[in-house]
Amino acid sequence: MQIAADIRRKVFVEEQNVSEEEEFEFEEESTHFLIYHRGKAVGTARHRLTEKGVKLERFALLKEARSKGIGRDLLRFVLTDARKFSKPIYLHAQTTVIDFYKQQGFVITGPKFMEAGIEHYPMEWENPLDLEKAFEKAICRR
Repeated sequence: MQIAADIRRKVFVEEQNVSEEEEFEFEEESTHFLIYHRGKAVGTARHRLTEKGVKLERFALLKEARSKGIGRDLLRFVLTDARKFSKPIYLHAQTTVIDFYKQQGFVITGPKFMEAGIEHYPMEWENPLDLEKAFEKAICRR
């Protein structure tokens, strides 16, 4: 938990100026994930059950891990775990990563809104069949 918190603090609090209070809510009711690259924890994410389904949250990668496919692997692993609930899977995506989530099978489901001082769109996973083979490779190989 401390490793995940350190990554999130660096990405969200330091880089994006999100307050600690907003960043670290719902910790106990969430399932947390870490992804390693070359023996070092470089990313984290979590999901939690809500009234609407399974909400994916707090995807954070250290700068040196971005644009290497690591975020895609982390998302696919989290999706693999979230599917066991057989509920809708959704997230709030920062506008800068909308295209990334679209490539992974998410669609925008509502208007843009502000969260923690950052523009977001609500998105839901459509469960495309072409991701089935990708899930087989989602067990992190890094």
